[in-house]
Amino acid sequence: MAAGTLYTYPENWRAFKALIAAQYSGAQVRVLSAPPHFHFGQTNRTPEFLRKFPAGKVPAFEGDDGFCVFESNAIAYYVSNEELRGSTPKAAAQVVHTWVFPTLGMMHHNKQATENAKEEMRRILGLLDAHLKTRTFLLYKQVLEPSFRQAFPNTNHWFLTCINQPQFRAILGEVKLCEKMAQFDAKKFAESQPKKDTPRKEKGSREEKPKPQVERKEGKEEKKAAAPSPEEELDECEQALAAEPKAKDPFAHLPKSTFVLDEFKRKYSNEDTLSVALPYFWDHFDKDGWSLWYSEYRFPEELTQTFMSCNLITGMFQRLDKLRKNAFASVILFGTNNSSSISGVWVFRGQELAFLLSPDWQVD
Repeated sequence: MAAGTLYTYPENWRAFKALIAAQYSGAQVRVLSAPPHFHFGQTNRTPEFLRKFPAGKVPAFEGDDGFCVFESNAIAYYVSNEELRGSTPKAAAQVVHTWVFPTLGMMHHNKQATENAKEEMRRILGLLDAHLKTRTFLLYKQVLEPSFRQAFPNTNHWFLTCINQPQFRAILGEVKLCEKMAQFDAKKFAESQPKKDTPRKEKGSREEKPKPQVERKEGKEEKKAAAPSPEEELDECEQALAAEPKAKDPFAHLPKSTFVLDEFKRKYSNEDTLSVALPYFWDHFDKDGWSLWYSEYRFPEELTQTFMSCNLITGMFQRLDKLRKNAFASVILFGTNNSSSISGVWVFRGQELAFLLSPDWQVD
């Protein structure tokens, strides 16, 4: 039976999976989520922590025997028992197949994209509902408003069964079901975006000596007027991230380019690729300010199920999110289950391979 310490921050839903699994298996898991034992954004950046968990991410689990593992699904799998993992290879494969369907993110509202997402959710829930017609449990989590949920009675029954299990209640407490589906909040979205005057100040202080004096004069008074949002509006994770010192922009030294990446992305997203987006790209591409790269996944023999490979690609893009203003990529999975490959084309600002410019971009 596994025993050890789980490092995380308070109310981290990714850690809940492992803790619930431990409730079922009886694994002894100690949680360190607050100072002085664990300070998210500081402890996980120390050399000692990074020696055990090179990515510096949480949740992370350190066994009493010295075994270390990170990523929430891997931890949950490790601290569970045979009944949860599946007692046969087929059962174990089904557990991995249906372990989690994450649906998190924050982006500008797009009505068509929202409707498409709802239709895809209905399709997935239909599959789940049919699957649960003859089964009691499935590893999945999703909460939607009553009018959306009512078409999936088996899924509703399964979810209610799970959250009322003592093992779930011990970790989650009482779960209140969604009464109204989340709506796009323009104010919250605007608050989450960086202030427009901040980049100009930083750029001025780096590149030009005379200008900062003018900007500083105005800036000092603006600072008092534009007070930051109250800390209570941020969760522990957001507060820790906000407190971290800003990393140096590895592209700051590059001269201004005539190629505007966002304009190309709009063409690529909203218009036909072959007849509009690609001609626009070649007409406006700045070969001195940008570079093109071809990539291939180095370990195709490790690729098995195509859905897992797609998750691999999606996860990589999520971890590279801070690169989005200076990069564009089209990555494709070719082939079928147990016979596939991944390759893609990347556009990077400058002439260097962007992944080497920041440790945060070298995880994958």
